[in-house]
Amino acid sequence: MRVALDTQLGVGTATGIGEYACGLAAALRANGVDVVELAWPRYDPWRFDRRVLWDQVGLPYGAWRAHPDVLHCASGTMPLLCPAPCVVTVHDVAWLRAQAHARPYARAYFGGFSLARYRSARRVLVDSAFSGRELVALAPIDPNRVDVVYPGVAADVSATVRRPDPDPFVLVAGTVEVRKNLEVVVRALRELPGVRLVSTGPSTPYRAYCERLAEDLGMVDRVTFRGYVERSELLDLYARAAVVAVPSTYEGFGYGAAWALCAGVPLVAARSSSLPEVVGDSAPLVQPHDIGAWSAALDAVLRDRSAAESRAAGARPAALARFAWSVAAAAATESYRRALAGA
Repeated sequence: MRVALDTQLGVGTATGIGEYACGLAAALRANGVDVVELAWPRYDPWRFDRRVLWDQVGLPYGAWRAHPDVLHCASGTMPLLCPAPCVVTVHDVAWLRAQAHARPYARAYFGGFSLARYRSARRVLVDSAFSGRELVALAPIDPNRVDVVYPGVAADVSATVRRPDPDPFVLVAGTVEVRKNLEVVVRALRELPGVRLVSTGPSTPYRAYCERLAEDLGMVDRVTFRGYVERSELLDLYARAAVVAVPSTYEGFGYGAAWALCAGVPLVAARSSSLPEVVGDSAPLVQPHDIGAWSAALDAVLRDRSAAESRAAGARPAALARFAWSVAAAAATESYRRALAGA
């Protein structure tokens, strides 16, 4: 089977979707699939107009040249013209559920326009059962065409050797945007003397709000915004963090939580969207806007770091099995077969 796979978001400022596309490409090859990665080298699609150009021109042209059995649109968007049977991964429907503050043209393209395109896909892959339910609630898509395929976690993350920093810090990784809800951890930090917060990920205007909040609370020296960091630095932060916090109000999966579980890092996550599904009973879950509950949950981890490390280590083997790329690749390959069979 020959599969053309959109890996453009793995170029440049790669975030969760780029991690997904590149990880899936390698795992599919290991599963015996002939994969053609579709991407323009050195073309960073982070800007809206560049992303649309890739989606609607670069991707279909590359697929036409590749002559695949299946085109897998792995970034949550589809071209108007698909030159091969199409499978799409819908990572979330945040543009319709949690991005009311975004520019109208971006919401229209990533929201309503994309939702309409999903109806033409042979199969729709989703990162969680939660995302599947959200998608079916918003679009007239047959639930029988929707397959839940949990993304995998990369081997370098799974191989993390813990060496907690004696000067404890809370790590929040991911794009600094409203739905990631970084502010609740900034506010919770007031009740945790001496503890630092490290934020990594591309910035949006929401970062400026969080910086002003830290200044207003007198905690500028305890809150660090690293911006987008190289992978080696991010892995180092996961190895050293006292705890990873994932306070998002809306996630389709939650790579930050899955990374923490697979790296054996103590975790506190929000009881929202897909996170209870991903985390299960492996870590504490807190209401996303309850500042007192966040302070208490983080304090419990920091007060007995040895117990928190033991709990994280105990949860790690199950997470490694659940979020293995080999499992994701096998499930995706079955979805391709069903797409070609018209099932």
